[in-house]
Amino acid sequence: MTPSGAARRFALISFLSWLPTGLFIPVLVLLLLDKGVSLTAVAALGVVYSVAIMVLELPTGGLADVVGRRPMIVASAAASLVALLLLGLAESILLLVASSILRGIGRALGSGPIEAWFVDTVQARSEVSEAELSRGLSFGLMASSVALAVGTLAGALIPFALHTSLAVPVLIAAACDAVRLVVTIFAMPEPKYAPTSLRSVLRGVPAAIAIGLRLGVRNALLIRILVTGAGMMAALAVIELLTPAWMGESAGSPDRGVLAYGIVAAVGFSADAAGSGLSMRLTRRLASARAVCLVGLSVSVFSLVCLAGATAVSGLGGIFAAGGAYLLMFVGLGIVGGPMGQLLHSQVAAAERATVLSVQSLIGYLAGAVGAVAVGQLAVVTTMAVAFGVAAVLLAVPGWLLVTAPTRPEYLPVEV
Repeated sequence: MTPSGAARRFALISFLSWLPTGLFIPVLVLLLLDKGVSLTAVAALGVVYSVAIMVLELPTGGLADVVGRRPMIVASAAASLVALLLLGLAESILLLVASSILRGIGRALGSGPIEAWFVDTVQARSEVSEAELSRGLSFGLMASSVALAVGTLAGALIPFALHTSLAVPVLIAAACDAVRLVVTIFAMPEPKYAPTSLRSVLRGVPAAIAIGLRLGVRNALLIRILVTGAGMMAALAVIELLTPAWMGESAGSPDRGVLAYGIVAAVGFSADAAGSGLSMRLTRRLASARAVCLVGLSVSVFSLVCLAGATAVSGLGGIFAAGGAYLLMFVGLGIVGGPMGQLLHSQVAAAERATVLSVQSLIGYLAGAVGAVAVGQLAVVTTMAVAFGVAAVLLAVPGWLLVTAPTRPEYLPVEV
């Protein structure tokens, strides 16, 4: 398969992986409340989802390095499909808990193998340059952002414009996962693996996990990449927690707040896609992944400072100000994604790739959970402006560590 062909399939799978998430995000809380679930229980279901991801991130990453990428992506789509059917149709709290667990399993299974599949496929051709790899990764990120933008806007508008049940966007999301399942099976060829027993698979998983952890400890550049990713996730979690509440107040009612946030979030995801496209041009012009990361991180930090200032504006003006800051922030994050991915992949070998990506995802979820709780409480005792300012610091400090990291590649093969 040619690198361009692999990039197109990577973009398609990335799009199909994130479109369902975009569809159910705007209606998730209201749908659960409509089913009779209390707000406290809704929060608890969110914790169940996050815990499922964190518990499974490393084991599933190690398993992908043992049995292959495509089986994990197929399992991810299947788990997500069942989870969304339960979310849309079930009324029992136990079934809704099962839905949250399955959604977490689906996200954990798919966090690393999709990207690892693309990188392995491209790097099988020795003539492929790092710039071409970075452009392919940016292309996939752009597709993910477009999916989130389209899905979020559709998920917010369908119930209000068509007067349908809040479950309809969720069931459409399940159908999208069914399409992803079929596309993965028939459009993602992978080199055949030697037959393996369940015992050898289970024996190989801890070894692959140990490799990923030891790589992170021994490689200074990889550590900084992981810390920067954690800072990005923490800042993003803070924004996603505080902005809907603030917009609910600015819009005058919860329903209008949901619609306003859905539109603003869609604008943000579209901006992320634009940033990914801009990243490819900057990579060609600057010829340095580190320099492109510096540009993107600077834009995002500046936008968070602007968002802190926007809290002083109330009503419709505040919503437009937040939308502008959102747009700018996601442009910056979109610029960073591809080059930072290229830096990470330059530090690991194929046998370790999915595990390291799962380590990155696990650290990101942990940082996001801690950041959201801590900075959310800070917003309660101080102001929204202070909380958004702290989010800017959470992104600026690790970003500075990344762009000042040693320039010489530091990949060290790790023996089990």
